[in-house]
Amino acid sequence: MEGEKKHTQFVINTPKTVNSCREIPLSKELLAMVKPMKKVVNGDFYVLTNEDKPKEPRTYRNYYYRLMEKLDIPKLKYHGLRHSFATRCIEAGCDYKTVSVLLGHSNISTTLNLYVHPNMEQKKRCINKMLKSLGK
Repeated sequence: MEGEKKHTQFVINTPKTVNSCREIPLSKELLAMVKPMKKVVNGDFYVLTNEDKPKEPRTYRNYYYRLMEKLDIPKLKYHGLRHSFATRCIEAGCDYKTVSVLLGHSNISTTLNLYVHPNMEQKKRCINKMLKSLGK
């Protein structure tokens, strides 16, 4: 094993689960940015490359890391963007089921276990809300 080169196996297949196939709505601002691309993008090609073959995922990860370095911002793992998105949605008051569907989880408990971590302020608000409902 020592001295062997590591190789990544690139597999193009259907998503892991039915829930992995999902519709993600675009905001008006994002839609305005991508709409002009519709004229130059081939609908049979991959979205990010506009070619008939996908790029190795590490290409995007490496670009992301170089961009963070150039912008002089702390290094956050690429998957951390997903975690940040889910956390911000929950902090903004989005319901857990909708966040779960957006993330493609087959079970809401996955979302709750991975992304819902109440902080002390949220716990205090919960207690106060409960007391208020009791008329205290």
